[in-house]
Amino acid sequence: MKTACFRLALLGLSASVLLGGCVSLGNSSDTPAAVYYVLNDVAPAAAPLPPAVDTAPSLRVLDTTTGSFYDTDQLVFSRSADTRGLYQFARWTERPGKRFAELMRTRLERQGGWNVASGSYVRADWLLDTELVEFYHDAASDPGQVRLVLRANLIDIKQRKLLGQRVFEQQVPLANYDAAAAAQASSQAVGRVLDDLTGWLATLK
Repeated sequence: MKTACFRLALLGLSASVLLGGCVSLGNSSDTPAAVYYVLNDVAPAAAPLPPAVDTAPSLRVLDTTTGSFYDTDQLVFSRSADTRGLYQFARWTERPGKRFAELMRTRLERQGGWNVASGSYVRADWLLDTELVEFYHDAASDPGQVRLVLRANLIDIKQRKLLGQRVFEQQVPLANYDAAAAAQASSQAVGRVLDDLTGWLATLK
């Protein structure tokens, strides 16, 4: 009962905060409006680099996989280490796994030095396989923090060899105890993980 009350309170609060989201108006005035947030790459602005030359390694970037519970457009929260819940009225415009892969490809292309490719039938030298292991609002304390854990494997396709494997983790505190702050902290966590990921890849190239 306490868990249900907490969820209703937390999720109801999220619907009232519209900063950074798009509003979907319901048919009933008694039903809170769903708020849709865009997951972004919060990274420092940088001057665009020249495109990769033909001799640069070609990198096939697979879509980021997620566990079944995280494969949803609803924001995820947790009150304790062994529980997970879903925000009822706060949603992503795209599911995090799909969106993260798009942001990752954009970051690699912007960084330069790679010929980035996507799709299973594209020929490439190397393959980047990523999995979003954890991505949720840790609400065990007020205001809590967003926790993001990403597992990455870099594979040499021609030699069928694992070049490197690493787990990246970021925890970003929320500014407020609501869905808008959770979405903002999520974008910050994504930007920091992409910083770490691209830095790691540069050491392997």
